[in-house]
Amino acid sequence: MGIISWIILGLLAGAIAKILLPGRDPGGLLGTTLIGVAGAFIGGWISARYLDRPISNEFYDGATWAAAIGGSLVLLIVYRILFGHSRSR
Repeated sequence: MGIISWIILGLLAGAIAKILLPGRDPGGLLGTTLIGVAGAFIGGWISARYLDRPISNEFYDGATWAAAIGGSLVLLIVYRILFGHSRSR
């Protein structure tokens, strides 16, 4: 997959992570989608590097999607922990 595919996958993974983890995010929709893109890259890297599950070159591979969504969820949780209380309600 090329860089554009990873960005599209990250945007979709960020949206799915937001659906799975509802609530207020300190960055709004733009922040959540950027976290999704970063999570896709990090999830893919962790999967390939440490879990011995190389990422497929196909966009519709389940393991690629799981790694991207998992990475997005982890980054979204960390982002909420670090910056969740910095904005007044």
